[in-house]
Amino acid sequence: MIQLYNVCKSYQKDSSSALHNLNLKIPKGDFVYITGPSGAGKSTLLKLLYCAEKPNRGQILVNGQNITRMGTRHIPYLRRRTGIVFQDFKLLESRTLFENVAFPLEVQGKKRYEISNKVYQTLKHVGLHGKLHKYPLQLSGGEQQRVAIARALVIDPLILLADEPTGNLDIDVTLDIFDLFKGANARGTTVLLATHNREMIRRFPRRVIALDQGQLVEDFTP
Repeated sequence: MIQLYNVCKSYQKDSSSALHNLNLKIPKGDFVYITGPSGAGKSTLLKLLYCAEKPNRGQILVNGQNITRMGTRHIPYLRRRTGIVFQDFKLLESRTLFENVAFPLEVQGKKRYEISNKVYQTLKHVGLHGKLHKYPLQLSGGEQQRVAIARALVIDPLILLADEPTGNLDIDVTLDIFDLFKGANARGTTVLLATHNREMIRRFPRRVIALDQGQLVEDFTP
């Protein structure tokens, strides 16, 4: 479960709050869309959940652990069970698809044969097992997004965080990408997906958390 209690976050360069007195409870295995206009606080919320940012005030609990008090040396342990899909992919251009997806397993110290098997199966799952030795710049935008998702899924995350994962993709690729998120959720992963894509919310209705100017304005399930 993810729990936020009176969470506030602001940045020195901007006097306004990125998040203001945010209270949320997200049960294990939930699928949640985080919506709102640009600057509403969607990305900030995700960053707080994987400790890329710290709140100025309030408490955040992930599976009962207070991550607002988590020391720097403990953050990697949190991220080992948190899959992150960044808005700009953040793929390593000098590494192949296989090497990009293998990277988080290497960081965890997995054995070479375990990495090889897991990476192949994960890339097969996202439809890219035939391009193991390609480099990111040799791929389309949709394929790069699939690699980013595979890298997030390869660790069998308890929580999957995705920031605008279909922002620049056409409708057919977007549908395929959403299928991957739904599949992860069906296997028990808690999914939080920040998106502007109202069409996807209409097609795949799930819980919606709407933010505006750093505040929770709606929380509903269609």
